[in-house]
Amino acid sequence: MNSMRDMLKGNLGRSLAAMSALDRLTAAWPVACGPAMARRATVAALEDGVLNIEVADAVWLDQMRGMNAVLARELSRIADVPLAGIHFELKKC
Repeated sequence: MNSMRDMLKGNLGRSLAAMSALDRLTAAWPVACGPAMARRATVAALEDGVLNIEVADAVWLDQMRGMNAVLARELSRIADVPLAGIHFELKKC
């Protein structure tokens, strides 16, 4: 039996089909990483298959960089957008 989270991820992916790739990834971000991490980062751009994410502080930046492969895989699966990777950088004030 699928977990509720897996079911919601599948439903989200189907409902995002009409949106642009960047919009789909932006909508999928909090589902892929969870609300605590999502509050500390903003999906900024998609360039040549690399998703650019701006992170609020250095502590979260390190944590997100360490989860890069997992986050890229989850985002790609949920949003149905192929990703070459994710580039994390500190948010400019």
